Amino acid sequence: MAQSKPPIDDAALGAARALIVDSEVIDLHLDSFIWTRIFGYRLDKRHGRGLLGGRFYSQTDFPRALEAGLTGGTWIITTNPVRPRRNRRDTFWKNLANIEAILEAAPKLQLVRNVAEYNRARAEGKHGAFLGIQGGNALDVDLSELERLDERILRITLVHLTNSRLGATSAPLGQRFPVRGGGSDGLTDLGRDYVRACNANKIFVDLAHISRKGFFDAVAVHDQSQPLLVTHTGIAGVYEHWRNVTDAQLRAVADTGGVVGVMFQKSFLGARDVDVFTIVDHLAHIVDVIGEDHAALGSDYDGAIVPPDDMATLADLPRLVAAMRTRFSDRCVQKILGENALRVIRELRG
Repeated sequence: MAQSKPPIDDAALGAARALIVDSEVIDLHLDSFIWTRIFGYRLDKRHGRGLLGGRFYSQTDFPRALEAGLTGGTWIITTNPVRPRRNRRDTFWKNLANIEAILEAAPKLQLVRNVAEYNRARAEGKHGAFLGIQGGNALDVDLSELERLDERILRITLVHLTNSRLGATSAPLGQRFPVRGGGSDGLTDLGRDYVRACNANKIFVDLAHISRKGFFDAVAVHDQSQPLLVTHTGIAGVYEHWRNVTDAQLRAVADTGGVVGVMFQKSFLGARDVDVFTIVDHLAHIVDVIGEDHAALGSDYDGAIVPPDDMATLADLPRLVAAMRTRFSDRCVQKILGENALRVIRELRG
């Protein structure tokens, strides 16, 4: 149940900023690179809110991530589903080289593959940048290419907004795309093999966006010794929506020791009066159902989302932390901000 909303005054914001400075702060899903690909959005330049006032894009960039105290994050390469299969694969490798070059040129960011590398980056005063793929169909031609990644990709969101050869999406419009190879409302045999290949190569299987049947199909073949992720989602126990995960799905992730990141798209969080406290409602439901060791942040900033007005950009992070402190202990807040994410990365990768 939603709680009352105390005012967030200057003192609360000051205390929130102080807690951020003392914390590891990880965002599991940052989609800004998609705008670099579409119209040359400079990740290394500090932007304002853009032409749309912080809607859809211009919600973060490297300078604002550093200013907000984001010590790490997963920067995403999103797959275009309408490209031919081999063209998707070739485009992915070009995009990977491009974002690696951008990170190499950024003085305060460091591409990292595990917590040991993240800690070294932190010791040098740098943001630890993990990389992820959204849409496993970027590499569905030859699963041996997952080994070629050499752990540069932390996690792969199996299915995005359309059905694919791997399985079915939760998105109603995307279900119009065919699922080839069986599994019309879940995972295909190729999708099951893909999960196994991710496990073999220590790549996190991310079950955001997938259909509920596909979710449990993946759980059934997933190596239970490895933690699962749902990096950016809403919670159906707070607001029922096709994009949101149920309590049963939460428990399946927790059973592997994994984490669930709450995202900031207004329409997935609630029907009306959505603000930072609504985000906290979703986090609190995770904590209530599976415990404070399994909740995280996965904003989906710049992923064509419309966030709450008081969380329009990453610069508003202190407001979210202040709202979190009205519901959780500071220790719990620190776990949600980044410690839970780092724990599961350490368990998989070291």
